Amino acid sequence: MAGATKDAERRRLAALRRERVPGRDRAKDAESLELGALEVAYAEGLGPGDWVAAYESLASEPPTQSLIAALTARGIRVMVPVTLPDWDLDWREAGDERLLGRDAVADARVVFLPAQAVDRHGTRLGRGKGCYDRALARTTARTVALVHPWEVLEEALPAEPHDHPVDAALTAEQGLVRLTG
Repeated sequence: MAGATKDAERRRLAALRRERVPGRDRAKDAESLELGALEVAYAEGLGPGDWVAAYESLASEPPTQSLIAALTARGIRVMVPVTLPDWDLDWREAGDERLLGRDAVADARVVFLPAQAVDRHGTRLGRGKGCYDRALARTTARTVALVHPWEVLEEALPAEPHDHPVDAALTAEQGLVRLTG
């Protein structure tokens, strides 16, 4: 039953993105997320040579290109995912095509990950293939979902035993939102 509920919620959230994202100021959102990500990195004590995981956003997702560039400019190494045929994730360093291996995510101290929504308890709704749930099982990093402001939900999202909760959400308007987990 949770799978059917998740699918319905994904459709609802995708419709909201199609409706609302075209009206967003992507440059302003990118700048806000960049600053938020830098605050997270500094709060975690990250410096040159430390790793974070992030992702290269799609047009409907909160923009990550500036975030990746800002972290990299400060010497923080950024790995981004490569989706494998079995829906697991391998990783590569941003700007480099060489694969780092599935277990590379264990080196990340912070994982900035995509979500269609998160609730106040840290339940994250992804795209439904379980890519990040598999990857998060291989790390103890702080996890921060990047979402649009309306995607931090008060109501509980459906969850299944394999779902990994996230520690926080980052939005362009609310900044870092700590979740209770």
